[in-house]
Amino acid sequence: MKALTNFRVLDFSHILAGPLATHFLLLQGAEVIKVESPGRGDNLRYYGQDRRYDGMAPAFINVNAGKKSIALNLKSAGGKEIALALARDADVIVENFKPGTIERLGFDYERCKAFNPDVVYCSISGYGQSGEYRDYPAVDNIVQGTSGMMSASGTAEDGPIRVGFPAVDNYTGTLAAMAIIAALLRRERTGQGQHIDVAMLDAGLLLQSAIAVPYLVTGQVPPKSGNTGYSNLPTAGVFETRDGKHISIGAIQQNQFETLARALGHPELLDDPVSATAQARARPENRQQVRDRLQQIFRERNGEEWEQLLCQAGAAAGLIRTLDQACNHPALAERSLKQPLHIAGLPDSEDIHVLNAGFELDCDNPGVSEPPPGIGEHTDLVLAGLGYTPQQIAALRDTGAVA
Repeated sequence: MKALTNFRVLDFSHILAGPLATHFLLLQGAEVIKVESPGRGDNLRYYGQDRRYDGMAPAFINVNAGKKSIALNLKSAGGKEIALALARDADVIVENFKPGTIERLGFDYERCKAFNPDVVYCSISGYGQSGEYRDYPAVDNIVQGTSGMMSASGTAEDGPIRVGFPAVDNYTGTLAAMAIIAALLRRERTGQGQHIDVAMLDAGLLLQSAIAVPYLVTGQVPPKSGNTGYSNLPTAGVFETRDGKHISIGAIQQNQFETLARALGHPELLDDPVSATAQARARPENRQQVRDRLQQIFRERNGEEWEQLLCQAGAAAGLIRTLDQACNHPALAERSLKQPLHIAGLPDSEDIHVLNAGFELDCDNPGVSEPPPGIGEHTDLVLAGLGYTPQQIAALRDTGAVA
């Protein structure tokens, strides 16, 4: 039995961070009921340039596989009544509206706690539920900027550079899922629910903790390092190979560099005073010389040759792959990261893959086998579970409370 089997999650969230959090809960067994507005539903359904996928965009598939969708008009009396009934029965409630919105709709934590005192309620926003910035609008690329992330990437000569995927949204959703699971574990021990306040700005800085904490300790902003590793050493970076590919090397400790030099077939690097010791390689006047010498060596072989040769010798190295190459990496064949799904009606192929939780367990592995829902696909099923009769459901549909 998966860890969250029999836990019910009521998901008021949309776009990415909130749905990703509830997606992680579903992968571990939770039932997730996604509340969408009648008509278009979650705007993530239409994300991307290929209009053939409207309603079931790949970005939507990514974080909504296996969920149940109920289409509710939360501004109608009937829609509110249904949402409150769902909230009474929920173990977890997640929302990522602009702060104050869920309160105006009547489903904020204080209201839900009054009739469901042990509920775990998670609010996700840009800058938190309080403070002078709480009402500032926020999406991933904005918080990449306000968190300092865009200023940390690239080299000293570059302007701000956005990370090429929604890194803040992804990490915010990951943190929210971790917080929810921690709150559920606490509830198991104490019987008490609680409110969780997750901010994208916090997540953005936590994602940069390797450079943010050194600043907090020393007061000095670390320099941009481009493609050089966190150590900022010339032996931890990216080099071009004979066939025009690139390889990333991570030789930081002295023993790692010694392994690298021998694997490269150039043990004389260990006798050269410019590169023989870690202290010598770290000197500003030596860094470029060491890098240039390594670059010359890496042009002696093709990228895949170097990767195999170095890794088999115990030197840390990895070929720089494109996204399609990485998604088809042979190492994934023995893991459960890629989950097969059949989704009827997709334009190119109805048999696709989505990504799993990113870890494997000895038993009851996380995973999903059901496709994402259509808008309101499970409205009747969910309402019947709440005790509504077919006649009552038809009447609610006639009034526009549900779809």
